[in-house]
Amino acid sequence: MAKLYNESLPEKVTPLGPKRETIKFLLNFSKALSVTQYKNMTFETLNN
Repeated sequence: MAKLYNESLPEKVTPLGPKRETIKFLLNFSKALSVTQYKNMTFETLNN
């Protein structure tokens, strides 16, 4: 069983990254999000 973990991988593993569409969506969402604080309350609104 230990030999199984010590063998090298047959194919090279490349790290995954986020897609360009995902980054664009998150940036647009964060631009439209507005956080307002009033006394001890916090209001989050999405401005489309």
